[in-house]
Amino acid sequence: MKVTRNRRKQTVSFRQRLQQAAAAAREAAARLPAGPERDIMLKKAMQAETAAHINELLSAPVLHAAER
Repeated sequence: MKVTRNRRKQTVSFRQRLQQAAAAAREAAARLPAGPERDIMLKKAMQAETAAHINELLSAPVLHAAER
């Protein structure tokens, strides 16, 4: 039995998907009353924003420290 991978062409960039996830989590948190569920949603939003920032840093062109 051969296992095939689910190959899907993404139509939206990773950065945009992270931003959408963060926005959706913030909207969900805004609808919830103060409590642990709201805190979880805010944490998810912060994680998505942090991931977007790290992705931006990693995909930036590398600066050469010393040109010889």
